[in-house]
Amino acid sequence: MSREVNAAFGVASFPCGHNILIPMNDIFKNKSEQEARREILSMVSAYCAEFHLKDKDKPFSEGERIHYAKRVYDEEEMVNLVDSALDFWLTMGRYTREFEKRLAEFLGVRFASAVSSGSSANLLAFMALTSPLLKDRQVRKGDEVITVAAGFPTTITPILNYGAVPVFVDVDIPQYNIDINMLEAALSERTKAVMIAHTLGNPFDLRAVKAFCDKHGLWLIEDNCDALGSRYDMEGNGSYRYTGTIGDIGTSSFYPPHHITMGEGGAVYTDDPLLNRIVRSLRDWGRDCICESGQDNRCGHRFDGQYGELPKGYDHKYVYSHFGYNLGITDMQAAVGLAQLKKLPGFIEKRRHNFDILKAELSDLSDRLILPEAAANSEPSWFGFCMTVRDGIDRTELIRYAEDKGVQTRLLFAGNFIKQPCFDSIRGDGTSYRTVGELKNTDRIMRDTFWIGVYPGMTDDRLEYMARTIREGLKRQ
Repeated sequence: MSREVNAAFGVASFPCGHNILIPMNDIFKNKSEQEARREILSMVSAYCAEFHLKDKDKPFSEGERIHYAKRVYDEEEMVNLVDSALDFWLTMGRYTREFEKRLAEFLGVRFASAVSSGSSANLLAFMALTSPLLKDRQVRKGDEVITVAAGFPTTITPILNYGAVPVFVDVDIPQYNIDINMLEAALSERTKAVMIAHTLGNPFDLRAVKAFCDKHGLWLIEDNCDALGSRYDMEGNGSYRYTGTIGDIGTSSFYPPHHITMGEGGAVYTDDPLLNRIVRSLRDWGRDCICESGQDNRCGHRFDGQYGELPKGYDHKYVYSHFGYNLGITDMQAAVGLAQLKKLPGFIEKRRHNFDILKAELSDLSDRLILPEAAANSEPSWFGFCMTVRDGIDRTELIRYAEDKGVQTRLLFAGNFIKQPCFDSIRGDGTSYRTVGELKNTDRIMRDTFWIGVYPGMTDDRLEYMARTIREGLKRQ
């Protein structure tokens, strides 16, 4: 390339080995930065419409793969993403602050902290309960946490990794949530908390669980990763509240299949100022300082405090009150999440609509399938449509048929988590965990349960095809 061409063009190199010539002098000549940004974002919007959205409404054709979940987005997410990239701040910044504010407003809570994933959110939620700042309510090693084995691993992993003891109780069918009749039997003098999920968007019995926790002075963590937008009526008078906001701490995941997506990402939320402070500290390396990134001396006492056995006046930005992590997000993720939040009410309604279609289409098969039921006093924001095959039906044969016909299926996560290979090294040691009862329904879910998608991009003809495919698969048996 000649010197003259180099002067007129920037060269962008890509991993594939191609060099793209970008004319620099003419594109932004005589333009302000804001004018240039508007032009770039206008082009991004047009690009998204042309190359990402052009075929989004194409009719269903048999043989097409029907995924249990996909991203649903438009120009706004992509424009936000590029806008944040043009800032090149990259770490948590203006979009993150706005996302946290808007999420808290939507849920009706005081505090929301964006984190790197739903698993990170669960880790931080549980680790917050181990903070010495909680004094006699601190969860310590050997203390017990009531939970269920029919769920996702990262609801339980933080408990085990810390050295607390998960106490597994059974679940019910067809709601797939904790069997509240087992709560008192699970209680011991070491019990400090309950940590359970709202399964596939279906709220667990929050009245009973919250009353149990209040009676015994226990923490309640709501794993809300599959249930963002679900609501529950605690008083029985139509005063619905969002799940995740009724316990002490709630968590969300923004992985692509979830109710909104950042690609990767999650959140922890609470109304408790002390828990919020602890979560923020653990997320941000364990530091004691509450200054935002790039901010110094917000408290005005950066150099005059006494902390631990450090010298008096040790820089407060490097004081660590917890053994923490770096579990924040990038501003680019938050930019996408902010656009997704605007669409969330519509997503929730579409998920309910899709669930209702499947329930109607499959209602006459209740002699062969146990169909899902919403919890009493709830308005679920469904994550999936869960089914349990009745005696005489082979689940594996059924889901193989569905998959061969292009219908993507999923099992109910770990099935019975304590039978997974990761438990081989601790199974039967008598100290790492305990179970209450026989976990009969949990084992049945492991053998007989599966689910299909209801994500908001699903169309009625695809839902009808999925129901028809399930029906055909049952006939073959």
